[in-house]
Amino acid sequence: MEQLENCYLMCDVITEAEVSDSASRDLRSMLRLDLVNYCIYLAYADGVMSRGEELFIRETFDYPLDWASRSEVINRISQESGFAKKIPNTLKYFILADAGRRVKNDPWRHKKTAALVQLYDDLGKAMAVIDQTQVTQDSATAYVRMIDKFMEGYGLFRNKNVKVSGGKSSYSSVKTSGTPAAPAAAGSTAAASEKEEAKAANPVKQDELTAERIDAIMAELNALVGLKTVKEEIYRLVDLLRVQQMRKEKGLANRGTSRHMVFYGNPGTGKTTVARLLADIYRELGLLPTGQLVEVDRAGLVGGYVGQTAIKTSEVIEQAVGGVLFIDEAYTLTANKGQNDFGQEAVDTILKAMEDYRDEMVVIVAGYTDLMKEFLHTNPGLMSRFNYFIEFPDYTPKELVEILELQCKKNEYTLSKGARKKATALFKERCENKPENFANAREVRNFMENAMLNHASRVTKLPAEQRTREVLSTLEAEDLGSL
Repeated sequence: MEQLENCYLMCDVITEAEVSDSASRDLRSMLRLDLVNYCIYLAYADGVMSRGEELFIRETFDYPLDWASRSEVINRISQESGFAKKIPNTLKYFILADAGRRVKNDPWRHKKTAALVQLYDDLGKAMAVIDQTQVTQDSATAYVRMIDKFMEGYGLFRNKNVKVSGGKSSYSSVKTSGTPAAPAAAGSTAAASEKEEAKAANPVKQDELTAERIDAIMAELNALVGLKTVKEEIYRLVDLLRVQQMRKEKGLANRGTSRHMVFYGNPGTGKTTVARLLADIYRELGLLPTGQLVEVDRAGLVGGYVGQTAIKTSEVIEQAVGGVLFIDEAYTLTANKGQNDFGQEAVDTILKAMEDYRDEMVVIVAGYTDLMKEFLHTNPGLMSRFNYFIEFPDYTPKELVEILELQCKKNEYTLSKGARKKATALFKERCENKPENFANAREVRNFMENAMLNHASRVTKLPAEQRTREVLSTLEAEDLGSL
């Protein structure tokens, strides 16, 4: 199987580059085990492994499949609290190599993760053909969709290219057949050279395309409810970045400024969404190579014993190099100053990375306004690392109702006049008497989910002839609970 052998070769490339702790691991064996586990998981999706499935696994992976080994794998899968939701260990190393660290002389540059996910897709289809059951096909489709989404979270895509149409950013599928083939030998780069020559010959067209893509991202920003002052700040920043690019092209000096940012505000005010859009903008302007958003909190950075925190934090940084590292509730890193707290170790590691990867990574720290101000003053060098400070205001009652209506539209519901009036009154009262844990759009989402439950309870009690399309899609005032 050519694509399997290619992925084994990619393991060697990753190991040689010492991505994370790969040098101390046998990635080939890890990949083989991950794929065997996946195929056995699919084989038992319908409750029994057929003779054809057993032969396929044996021959594809040269795996000595007997009853003892099958039982061991099945037990391990069941103990992992749901194999269907488990990201393969090997995939994480492939992502680190593609999005986190640039591997020198890499013939599969930025394509290794896509090749691996395509291999999972191909194996799933092969198992479905052998088994001929819908449950196997559905299990394979769901698993590949999950790891596809995980990969895309790091700015890597298997079979999609960004296209701009009508001022909106959209995706169009690119038909693929199997895993990408092994790279061409040195010297056979005519197509790539022609592409670079065309780009150099027509820079205006390339500039126009970049501008269109940025405009599409800004349109997505403008579509967000509220956040007027935030949008104004982002526009000012984007204008500065664009002019700096123009000055660079004209040979003019640019004052080097830090691009690291602080987002102040309560939960649910769109901080993560805006960070993702900024990552896209930086990528389109060529200021970040891959533009992935890596979101993390204290739990993902701080360990429980000496030395562990630096390792955990360094691994997260490796994932973020080339894109944006978004640290939510960053103040928790320094909130506990006891003897056994290692939050400051994480801060020190991040500070060093902010300087080491100054041109390859943007760090955004976020959290409650007062607590973030305290956080920035805990370390003399911390405040100076950030150059942009943006405050995210709480939503108004009117904006919360707009968000609720967007949630309704997304889930194919509408609010009756009475429901809209009640929602407006509830949100107004909530905003006038905000609790300390006021969560803005997150409260709207919870409110919407509760309304859907109440609606379902009401509708199921109606006679069948009254369960019309309109009734099934309309939230009434009585469906809305309290906040």
